[in-house]
Amino acid sequence: MQKQSTETLEPAEQQAAAKKMMMILIIGMLAPLFDTTITNVAIDTLVREFSTSVSTIQWVMTSYLLALGMVIPITGWAVERFGGKPMWLFSLGMFLFGSVLCSLAWNVESLIFFRTIQGIGGGLLMPIMQTLGVRAFRGQNMGKMMATVGLPALLGPILGPVLGGLIINHLNWKWIFLVNIPICIVAIIMAWKGLPNEKRGTRTLRLDLLGLMLLSPAIVLIIYGLGEVSSTRGFGHAAVLVPVLAGLALLAVFVVYAIRKENEALLDVRLFRVRSLAVSSILLFLSGLTTYGAMLLLPLYFQQVRGESVLISGLLLVPQGIGMLLTRSLAGKLTDRIGSRPVVLAGTMLTLLGTWPFTQLGADTSYYFLSAALIVRGAGLGAVFLPVMASAYIGLSSQQIPHASSTTRIMQQIGGAFGAAVIAIILQNEYNSVMSHDPASVAVAFDHAFIWSIAFSALALIPAAALPRIKR
Repeated sequence: MQKQSTETLEPAEQQAAAKKMMMILIIGMLAPLFDTTITNVAIDTLVREFSTSVSTIQWVMTSYLLALGMVIPITGWAVERFGGKPMWLFSLGMFLFGSVLCSLAWNVESLIFFRTIQGIGGGLLMPIMQTLGVRAFRGQNMGKMMATVGLPALLGPILGPVLGGLIINHLNWKWIFLVNIPICIVAIIMAWKGLPNEKRGTRTLRLDLLGLMLLSPAIVLIIYGLGEVSSTRGFGHAAVLVPVLAGLALLAVFVVYAIRKENEALLDVRLFRVRSLAVSSILLFLSGLTTYGAMLLLPLYFQQVRGESVLISGLLLVPQGIGMLLTRSLAGKLTDRIGSRPVVLAGTMLTLLGTWPFTQLGADTSYYFLSAALIVRGAGLGAVFLPVMASAYIGLSSQQIPHASSTTRIMQQIGGAFGAAVIAIILQNEYNSVMSHDPASVAVAFDHAFIWSIAFSALALIPAAALPRIKR
């Protein structure tokens, strides 16, 4: 028996149905989030299995990210055209299909290709989840809703390294991808039975093909170019400049085109006139920059300075995920009660406080001290991300929500790619500047890189002060 739309329910029933929907969606998001963490942990294993280089295996991750960036722009149109439930089932099915193919890969080239299929499914899931969640809660209790939406993103970094370590140490490499199958099957069954059907009134939109040919390549080129920074060791290399500049040019053309196209554009850029979405987008870009940059620095410090394995390095990052869990619920409640501005400002200051100890790293800094710092840093990140996401949807209509979901996801991805690229260059320059490469000297290079990370985080205080206050 198919579920009725949540729009026909009484307020109390609607809230209960919305909570049930979010739990169903969370189960579906676990597979791609675990997959990303496990695959990152398994880089060395895949290098040995396919007898290739790290730079080649890196394309196993890059191809996934490029496919993800390619499909994000069509999410808003797809949800409006086909509905949230059908698109959610399609995305899970694509991710499941890609996972099966990855487990059957016979060489590194086939694995890279099959990862793009996974990326198509994975790229659609998060924007669809945000869209369905905002619609189900009808703009009410947005902080609490975003706290629920963000739960899978917190569980991935905490449980992913443990699951990945168990698979790598005890099972064949194929299980890196086979582990997704039962999760996806359960998620598909739950979604088929539990997600409500939506009204079919607005699903006559035609796909903006010209907009798609401008925006998707623009995002892919920018992410690809920024990904080449670490291998070319600079932004001035042609391998970086050409794709990034080409991507920015296509993006500029798309913006002009979308303004003229108005309601029929693939992505409604006029939404940036809404202050809450514009400020939230800037903060999400900066958040991606600081978060992904630190995600590059932290495991490298544990491996290069402290000599830890990849698995142990991942486990040492668990305290940051615990810190994010600690503030998740409180940040959501405070956002609904007092607005996002004070919560984000406080969270940013907490992030700066938790990052500062990493500017004082040595070759033998206490792990207990670093774990405490990571908990504080994670608590700050958790208090920043959720209210920013909640603010992005303030004042938007139901038809604008899918466009906002795609926009916020794009800003996160580009910010993350840019952050990882910038921090990689800074770390490399600092590493080259030290007189010797003993652990103590290398630790100094990480100290200086973390100072830059703090500077980027501090930039977020400016747009955070412009977030809207709660209307009483």
